[in-house]
Amino acid sequence: MVGAVGVGVLVQASNVLAQEVAGGTAVSGNVYRAIGLAASAAIAIAMSVIGASYAVARIGSAALGAAAERPELLPKSLLFVALAEGLAILGFAIAMVLAQKI
Repeated sequence: MVGAVGVGVLVQASNVLAQEVAGGTAVSGNVYRAIGLAASAAIAIAMSVIGASYAVARIGSAALGAAAERPELLPKSLLFVALAEGLAILGFAIAMVLAQKI
């Protein structure tokens, strides 16, 4: 997990460095800003996916346990699983907004 976050930060930082070299400008403040934004995007998506996976695991097992006893509860419980998946989508959206600022 840490390796994936590190690779994401390095890829974003190398893109910024390549743009600065091609443009002829060497402002180090922009590099640090880009690295910070890339790290923030990586952390946002990583934490939201970890939280969503934990929530889906807990809610999904409880939903299937309830559906085994009372099958009419399954459609209602799937709604809660979908809400937990929304956490991962929200983290992805935040990461994309941060990536656009680089």
